[in-house]
Parts: sequence; structure tokens; C-alpha cells
Amino acid sequence: MTGSRRLSQAISEGDGISIIASVGDAAAARAAEEQGADGVATLPGGSGAALGTGLPILFRGRIEDAAGSDADACLLDVKTVGDDEDDLARFAAEAKLLGLELVVSVTDDEQLQAVLELLDPEVLVLSPRDADDEEEEALEHVLALLPDIPAGKLAVAALGVTSREQLHALERAGFDAVLVGPGDVAGLVGGAPHTA
Repeated sequence: MTGSRRLSQAISEGDGISIIASVGDAAAARAAEEQGADGVATLPGGSGAALGTGLPILFRGRIEDAAGSDADACLLDVKTVGDDEDDLARFAAEAKLLGLELVVSVTDDEQLQAVLELLDPEVLVLSPRDADDEEEEALEHVLALLPDIPAGKLAVAALGVTSREQLHALERAGFDAVLVGPGDVAGLVGGAPHTA
């Protein structure tokens, strides 16, 4: 069933901002789905196998490990893979061979322009420069990158969103989705299932 559910479609079909919940196992994936998530993402380095959800699964790990997963999309993190054009192209080619939608994570304008030119992905994840960035600094950083996303591309914020107010602020800014850590998706969507 790999590649049968498109993450980009799940993000673009919904009313409002979509939530992609990080999950570590099938129970967490089912809970995220029941609480209204539009997609799930494996925890970094997770397997993505047998998550038992009808939601699109974003695989976050080495592309070599994606073959045995139930993933529908894979995350190319430029910060991890590096910005060497051959490495980026190789990752994208392997994702295509596996039938996985390519989602690319960038942390600065230089990376963004390079991946747009080389790979032209439909979904881009804008991440803080450093996981230790203060919440406000991280938000300002991803907001500064947003205007450089071309029309027709989907922008996902990778931030520690913990409230509906933060979620709505990202939506007003123009983000299509947010990648959140494990936790209470229901609290972000107001306790009612979010329809995509």
C-alpha cells in the first residue's frame, strides 16, 4: 500500500490548516487519527511499519529504511542529508523508485532555493535553524522563510505548537500544515475531529 495516500492531497483538501502528528507506534497513530490529524509522521528514525492508520504516513529516517515501511511520503531533511546536489538527487530518485511522495525540510533561504531549483517538491517543511531555538525565535525564523515559497507549493511549519492560538496564527500567516510532536491533537483542533 506504499504511496497510495498522498500527503499533499490530505493537506490541500482540508478547510484550514492541517495537522501532521508525530507518532511512535500504532496506538499513537490511531489516537492521532481519531483526534483529527490529517497525517502522521514517524518519529525521527522510526520505522513507519504497521502504524495501522488510514492517514498518509510521512517517513522520517534514512531512505534505505523506507522500503519496509507503510509510508506514503518521505522527508528529505537537507540539514541531515546535506546540500550536495548529487546526494539530494539520489535521495529523491530513491523515493520515486519506492513510490513515495517527496517532502523536503529546509532551514534557510539557501537550502530552499537549492531544492526548489533541483527537486521542485510540492511540499516543503520550514524548520528552525536549531532545535534549541527559543519558541519565539523559531517562529520568527519559519515566518521569514514563508514568503519565499512559490505559489502552488504547500508550506508546513515544524514547530512545537501547543495551542489553538498558535495554530491559527500559523494559518493566518499562510501555512498549509503544521508538523507537531506527539501529544494531544484534539486540543489543537478544538476537541472535535478535524475534517480534511
